Amino acid sequence: MAEQPLCTRDAAWAIVTEWTTDPALIRHMLSVEVAMRAYAPRFGGDPELWGILGLIHDFDYQRHPNLDGQGHPNVGIAYLRAQGWPEVILRGIAAHAPELTGVHPESEMEKALVAVDELTGFIAAVTFVRPSRNIADVQLSSIKKKWKERAFAAGVRRDEIERAAAALGVPLDEHISIVLAAMQAHAAMLGLDGAR
Repeated sequence: MAEQPLCTRDAAWAIVTEWTTDPALIRHMLSVEVAMRAYAPRFGGDPELWGILGLIHDFDYQRHPNLDGQGHPNVGIAYLRAQGWPEVILRGIAAHAPELTGVHPESEMEKALVAVDELTGFIAAVTFVRPSRNIADVQLSSIKKKWKERAFAAGVRRDEIERAAAALGVPLDEHISIVLAAMQAHAAMLGLDGAR
């Protein structure tokens, strides 16, 4: 079923750009995509499938930000299901918000999505407080320093990232390094190269 023609990166990108205009939210989804693609080989996963899940996981958030079970991600899941998207993608999206869907992450792909989701935003926040605003200048040590400052990016649930990394079996420092390297490799696409 995952071989359906519509489950492609192009199809996912078309939906993302149709439903989302907020540049920060688009950057977030692209960041999660590159982090998921980086993680896939570690677990023998398909980088394309993992990347598509990362790219599309929040596509409905701008239109349906209410987190009461009637909005994100359930609206998006219903839309994709009606379009014929494969269950592996629908379940992956559901598993990144178990408190809203009742679906808990089980596969490595689902666990990785939870682990990288908020971390990408934290890394972007660290980048934006650098004088250069260039992710190339961000190191693990600078992320760890900001990690301890609870007032910095206060909305990021650090405990959730820590639990998710542990569920994946990846030490936190290594987890942060994997995601940071993936984002650094795509700095221009993510608008994290200091040029904007």
